[in-house]
Amino acid sequence: MRQSADTRIRFLLGDKGVRGVLVQGTGLVNEMRTRHGLGLLETLVLGHGCLAAIMLATGLKGDKDRLALRIECSGPIKGLVAEANGAGEVRGYLRQNPIPLEKPLESFDLSPFFGAGFLSVSTYLEGGSQPFTGTVMLEHGNLAMDLSHYFQTSEQTPTAIALSIQFDSEGLPIGAGGLLLQAMPGARPELMAELEERIAGLPSLGRYFAEGGEPEGLLAKEFAAFTPEILTTTPVAFACPCSREAISARLLTLPEKDLDELCSGPFPVETCCHYCNTTYLFERQDMEALWQERILSRHP
Repeated sequence: MRQSADTRIRFLLGDKGVRGVLVQGTGLVNEMRTRHGLGLLETLVLGHGCLAAIMLATGLKGDKDRLALRIECSGPIKGLVAEANGAGEVRGYLRQNPIPLEKPLESFDLSPFFGAGFLSVSTYLEGGSQPFTGTVMLEHGNLAMDLSHYFQTSEQTPTAIALSIQFDSEGLPIGAGGLLLQAMPGARPELMAELEERIAGLPSLGRYFAEGGEPEGLLAKEFAAFTPEILTTTPVAFACPCSREAISARLLTLPEKDLDELCSGPFPVETCCHYCNTTYLFERQDMEALWQERILSRHP
């Protein structure tokens, strides 16, 4: 069945009392899985992180503004990083891949894999000197619930979140989506309570998109009583701005002793971007050129 292109919809509900974001992200989750060579469990964990980050980044003003979602935990997952920008691009990586399993995965309850830890959200504004970061302890071992807890704790903003990925019989993602609802200042408390009940009764977003459902159709059907008003519809994608030039610049910042060791081989020197798993190879002449550039910067 043909699936829609990945999109992110901003909308309002309940006479502008609640703002919302709905993401159809099947393509970006598949791209993420392919780039990192992920199994089912790893795809589920990092896929949820990327879907959440792309929703949280909706409020960024500039295309180059960035938002990073990080988890550090004691469980087998160890943690993850998912980063999205204002242009609708997201990237991320797991701190542990593959995630060790003592027995076959029996359910999609991820709480045993997280353990104790922290969730943080950092916003990097273009031209800003320091990011703004908020951090909370993990309470549920469920990213959607822990993010809701983060907003309630850090910003005193009632928030409801749903994250979902549908897999086929071979463990490949065939549908992925996320939904965020957040109370606006002055919203009636009972409005968010009603919407949280509605989210709890929603069909699986992953299954809905796997079956060819459209984001606009979901809003029209499931939230008709709350008069949805669509504000914007924009594309989203898994994408990374890394480049050979950027990696070269990173190598030049290494301590001189470390750079000297790399210049001694073996060749090629292999580097890899954490965020997208792209490999960059540097031959002997490449490293010699970098060494010369380093020497010239020291003695202009």
